[in-house]
Amino acid sequence: MDKKTRQALAMKAEIFKAMGHPTRLFMLEVLSEGPRCVCELQEMIGADMSTISKHLTIMRNVGLVDSEKQGTKVIYRSTIGCLRSFSKCLETVIQKRRDALAVELN
Repeated sequence: MDKKTRQALAMKAEIFKAMGHPTRLFMLEVLSEGPRCVCELQEMIGADMSTISKHLTIMRNVGLVDSEKQGTKVIYRSTIGCLRSFSKCLETVIQKRRDALAVELN
């Protein structure tokens, strides 16, 4: 594997790592529907502001979200238009896995 390929794969791994938390996945799905204020995300998730901010920082650092200050509010938006199709793909994998587990249990 050449250096360019290795770097590209490392960047992809960082993105998957950033997505690898249920709270962050939830936030990405919400943000794929449209921009949201941090306060809205906090209310939906029910975690303290510092936890929400840490999750958003992780996602912003790898390019999954961006932010814009509007007055006293910080508005976040998803930067990835392919999240819905990616989620659908994952749902197919999950269903196949569930089906296989159901067969094994019978």
